[in-house]
This record gives sequence, C-alpha cells and structure tokens, in this order.
Amino acid sequence: MIIYEFKVKGKDKQYSAIDDAIRTSQFIQNKCLRLWMDIKGLTKYDLNKYCAILAAEFPFADELNSMARQSAAERAWSAIARFFDNCKKKLKGKKGFPKFKNNCRSVEYKTSGWALSQNRKAITFRDKKGIGTLKLKGTYDLNHYNIKQIKRVRLVRRADGYYAQFAIDIDLKVETQPTNQIVGIDMGLKYFIADSKGNVEPSPRFYQKSLKQLNRANRSYSKKYDPAKKKAKIRQSSNYRKARNTYARKHLRVSRQRKEYCKRVAYSVIQSNDLVAYEDLNVKNMVKNRHLAKSISDAGWSTFRQWLEYFGYKYGKITVAVAPHNTSQNCSNCGLKVKKSLSTRTHVCPHCNYVEDRDVNASINILKLGLTTVGHTGSYARGDLPSWRVGASLLSNGESRNQESPLL
Repeated sequence: MIIYEFKVKGKDKQYSAIDDAIRTSQFIQNKCLRLWMDIKGLTKYDLNKYCAILAAEFPFADELNSMARQSAAERAWSAIARFFDNCKKKLKGKKGFPKFKNNCRSVEYKTSGWALSQNRKAITFRDKKGIGTLKLKGTYDLNHYNIKQIKRVRLVRRADGYYAQFAIDIDLKVETQPTNQIVGIDMGLKYFIADSKGNVEPSPRFYQKSLKQLNRANRSYSKKYDPAKKKAKIRQSSNYRKARNTYARKHLRVSRQRKEYCKRVAYSVIQSNDLVAYEDLNVKNMVKNRHLAKSISDAGWSTFRQWLEYFGYKYGKITVAVAPHNTSQNCSNCGLKVKKSLSTRTHVCPHCNYVEDRDVNASINILKLGLTTVGHTGSYARGDLPSWRVGASLLSNGESRNQESPLL
C-alpha cells in the first residue's frame, strides 16, 4: 500500500462541503465510540451496522456516502482495538483508552462515492454533500494504476488548503544491487545521527530556528482572542481566524521541513547499506522529560525510524531495532561499562584507553547488537511488521506514514 497526495482546487462552496463531510465523519466516529462504551461486547461489525441506523436517524449523516460512514466506524474500532492490544501486552502506564474526537481533519471514502476523470486530473464525489468535481494538482500520474488498485480516497484539511490522498494497493518491492555494507546508527540531539563508520549528520533543528517567528505569530493571534465570545459561544472575529491560520501555516512548514529531512537521510542510509541497526527508542516516554522534550520532538526520531523501515522494506534491505540500554555506556572496544553523564560527549575508556565520540561509540555497540539478533528476528525489530504497514486506515488528523516524496 502506498499513498499519493494531491492538492485539490475548487470553490469556497466545495470547501465548505468538504468541511461538512469531515464533521459528519467525526460525528459518526464519536457516536460509534459512545455505543461501544454503553454496550459491552460489541464487535467491529456491530459498529458498521450502527452506521445505517445513524443514517436513518440523522439526515446529514445520510448525505455522506455509506462506505465513508463505515470508514468512520472503522476509525473508532481501530482506537478500541489498539486499547485492547495495549491491555493484553500489559504496557506500563496508561493504555490509551479511546477518546472522543473534536478536531478531525479528514474524511475517508472507500471504493464508492467518487470517480476519477478520464485523464485522471480531477475527481468527482457523488454523495449528497455537494462536494462535486475537484481538480488534482500534483506530480504523480494515476494513469499508471488500475482503478481497482485504489482502495481508499481521503480528503484532508490542512492550514494551507485541502488535499486528496489515494491509497493504492501495489507491490513496493524494488530490486537493488547489494552494497556489501552494514552500519549501526545512534540517534541523538547534538547530531541527528552518528554511524559506526564515524560519519555524523548534523541536527537541523528546524523548530528552534523558527521559534522566534512562531512566538511572534502566537502572540499576534492570542491578542485577537476574546474570552467573552468564547464564554457566550460566539464565533471569534475574522482577524483572529486569519492570525490563527498564519500561525498554523508556520507550524506546518516546520513539520514538512522535518519530514523531508528525515526522509532524505533515511533514503541515503538505506541506499548505502544492506543492513541497518538502530535504537528501539520509546520516544513517547522520553518526551516526558520537560528539560529535553522540545529538543527530542524537534529531532524527529520516530519519523526517521518510520521512513527507515519503509525504505528498508521497499528496497529489500534489513533493518533491525535493538534495545538502547547501555549502548552509550559500554565501551565498543573492550565491552566494559564506563559510566558517564549526558553532558560527557567523549567516550574515554580507562580499561583499554579507547577514545571515541560518545555517539559513534554507541553506534558501534548498536551494530554489534544488531548483528547478534538479525538471525533471529528477520528484517524488523522483534519480528514485527514496520509501523507504516500496520493498518490501512488514515489517522483522524490526516497524516499518513508511507507517503512517497516526489524528490526521491
């Protein structure tokens, strides 16, 4: 499965219809979640059947395509199934109990309710929401694929406009010549990555570089916020909405910069090596450190890992995630433990007098761990599929993890 994204062009009336479809999808998702909370023992198929009841009860729900309603119910069930899986795995802390959505930004259609034009440069939505025909602006050519290969079509709202995503069922495997190279990667804050060959990639710190502009935009739209209107449930002024959109656009730009950077680095690493070992970091817990949370989020480790696994699967390369425990403390030369604080950036072993950069030393240890486990785990950590291949439904915020880049 691969995702192709196009920007859609239409009229303001059509954009309002897309917003209405997104709100309806959110309504159905929340209703399905409420039904699951009220009645124990419901299954995925019970939620799908409930969509027809909602369509008969609410006229605005009936206007949405039937498969789009089912897709909204599947999103609710996806959150429920994830909660059950976390409980079975006995994860520490909160298990991710499903929550009601209040800011969905996408609606998903399956194989009906839409039709591509003959040249496949426009798409028409046939339900009663009145979206109509939208022009597709992008660099991809959908003529290479059969219509039956397009399993889902999603309309996504972002700060800079509306987008259409096509989930296409194709084989991602690409044959490449072996490079006879292996590498271990340590992800850090001083360097984005440091490998076992001594190469380092500087951390771009896109958020830190844009922080001044972001703070200025934040102050600008905060000054236009009227608490009295919020209390009286009156819509904020148009100047406030414009300032908020400007602020959101700046954050979107930083997010795209980080994503493209992670994508290019991951692509370069995969193309240069046959085996890549990296740390199995629990970023969700790491960002709880209030002193480093902003820097960790700015680094984009999770995004980099997702793209590393994706390109590894696509080009037939082996990617192995190893436990990060003591990879920075142990000496890569003699194997003995050398305790050091986070501020100590150079590894100096008192046992064998080995001196190396802290991150490079860790990357060598990661490679050794990867080589000892690769024969037992296959291509992925713990034998699991990579994160981007788990599930075919889109997140409610409109993000997709396996979206190709036109630059690669």
